[in-house]
Amino acid sequence: MRMGIFVGNYVEICSREDGFLGSYYVAKVVGRVGKGKLMVEYLSLLDDDGKELLKEEVEVAEVRPVPPLIRVSASAGFNVLDKVDAFDNDGWWVGRVTGRRDASNYYVYFDSSGDEFTYPISRLRLHQEYENGHWVPSNSHQKGVNLERDFNQIDDKSCSSSLDAIH
Repeated sequence: MRMGIFVGNYVEICSREDGFLGSYYVAKVVGRVGKGKLMVEYLSLLDDDGKELLKEEVEVAEVRPVPPLIRVSASAGFNVLDKVDAFDNDGWWVGRVTGRRDASNYYVYFDSSGDEFTYPISRLRLHQEYENGHWVPSNSHQKGVNLERDFNQIDDKSCSSSLDAIH
């Protein structure tokens, strides 16, 4: 079952471009373009001039709803090998926790590039897959996890504030 995506919805676009595989970018659907295509406006990417938010045509297959916010408390933190998304270069990149540097910073390894970087917990989220119309956390991460809101409650203010929090 695929969730209905409508003009005005906030979504994530899964990049299939070389060098960007395994990354997701938040965008707002601004229109439909023919069968199976949408026009989106990214919240964090700028056009070639660097003056306006980037708008582009994308395949519906590259689009998923914005995942619900799952809070991971600093005290519970992440475990080694937890699958996470790290916010970097204006998007969310899928990786695995390889260790803890200190109380609030984690080492994350990215299969797509073979790189490992350190991120504060504020720039990490538990990775989730959208399967059959439902969000499924990639880990059975019970301790310290709080499903804060459903993706249907995402709006201009909440989407912008979640990006502001990591900048």
